[in-house]
Amino acid sequence: LLTTDIAIGRKTGKSAIYAYETMRKKWKFLGVLTFLVPILIMTYYAVIGGWILKYITIYLLGSGEQAVDSNCFSNFISAPSSVWYSIAFMLLTSFIVYNGVEKGIERVSKFIMPVLLLMVVGIAVFSLTLKTTLEDGTVRTGLQGLAVYLTPDLSGITLERFLQIALDAMSQLFFSLSVSMGIMITYGSYVKKDVDLNKSVSQIELMDTGVAFLAGVMIIPAVFAFSGGDPNTLNAGPSLMFITIPKVFASMGLGTPIGILFFVLVLCAALTSSIALTESAVSTFQDELKWCRQKSTLVVGAIMIVLGSLSSLGYGPLACVKIIGMQFLDFFDFLTNSVMMPIAAIATCLLISRVIGLKKIEDEVVLGEGTFKRKKIFNFMIKYLCPIFAAIILLSSVANAFGWISM
Repeated sequence: LLTTDIAIGRKTGKSAIYAYETMRKKWKFLGVLTFLVPILIMTYYAVIGGWILKYITIYLLGSGEQAVDSNCFSNFISAPSSVWYSIAFMLLTSFIVYNGVEKGIERVSKFIMPVLLLMVVGIAVFSLTLKTTLEDGTVRTGLQGLAVYLTPDLSGITLERFLQIALDAMSQLFFSLSVSMGIMITYGSYVKKDVDLNKSVSQIELMDTGVAFLAGVMIIPAVFAFSGGDPNTLNAGPSLMFITIPKVFASMGLGTPIGILFFVLVLCAALTSSIALTESAVSTFQDELKWCRQKSTLVVGAIMIVLGSLSSLGYGPLACVKIIGMQFLDFFDFLTNSVMMPIAAIATCLLISRVIGLKKIEDEVVLGEGTFKRKKIFNFMIKYLCPIFAAIILLSSVANAFGWISM
């Protein structure tokens, strides 16, 4: 799917809506679907970006003691003032996109990405060197935490639990690689014809997986070493980042500097994603309405701020408003990751394998001096496995959301 999105973008030189329309006029609806996905994702992604900004502020303005309070996070997200941090994050993203691909996105990315990678590697190495002695004299180390991270624990794994883990992994993969949401089509439209697409896709895969692995090395050993080895503290989600980790930093005796470094790192990572999401929507406005970048950015930014405010206030003043039992943030997450993106993936597979033919994608990949070493597995995946996987995500997520099954 990643290969397909980038190839479609480079072949057509257009953003999502026009790209699909160029491939087949009747399939413009698929472009509209993938255009809506990043806008809806950004409505809750900006909220999480706002949470990160809040914690950077806490560490900059104080000693980090406020962040250690278990009620700090819940009190913040339930307060109406939390919306201003989300708006600030959206404005920062819009400012970068407003300045264009070269002066804005490329310039910021060239700075952020190397710094981000160095910070991840540095904190990961530091995490492995940590050691703490518990009250009973037991010594916990970062290396022991690394063993916990790398050793599969199959206890308690049922078929139902395994399916849930697999579905979560596939959903995360869609989001992490930005497939079926128009982003890679947009970025692909900027790729020059002499670039080896096969090599580029491989680099994206390796970097995405590598940084994700390092993020685990950075977090899990540190939490393990300073939590007494209690596996229950290793739960995922906001509680790990905004409640457990600040306590770990405080336990190190370096709460403020490490806290600032960590949350600035997370902010950099969040910005790279929010820039991609916003750029995808902005480029579509430029293509579809023939607007200039600046006007498109202002309109897209305004739409995202309005919808994002709903997500931000959904844990506070609007907590009583729910859609199929979900807060606004959770509903937008479900709608995009579990419904719209799988549908877009299935439709893309059908378009490529049944309508326009696989050869058009193959020809684009091998353009110039490019090679397509994974041609056979690509064809098999697009024809069979990808649509099956996407359909499983779609059907199981919808069934679970409506209570037809419990996972």
